[in-house]
Amino acid sequence: MTKQQKLIEKFLLKPKDFTWNELVKILAGFGYKQISGGKTGGSRVRFIHSEYPPIILHKPHPKPILKRYQLEDIINLLEQEKLL
Repeated sequence: MTKQQKLIEKFLLKPKDFTWNELVKILAGFGYKQISGGKTGGSRVRFIHSEYPPIILHKPHPKPILKRYQLEDIINLLEQEKLL
């Protein structure tokens, strides 16, 4: 089992300690690229893909831990697009 597969398994369990960097790795593995909102974008980050809809999230701060609803929303989107 690869590191990416292990990370996806952890992601699907919706742990309370899932970090922003772990999410970025997962999305990059699916071909998404991270685009920041620029100077006025604040903590909003967009992940774009050539074939799938963009994913727009607020980067968590001060701690880089994602909230459960964020994990659920991303899982739902990835399932709808048949990536999971």
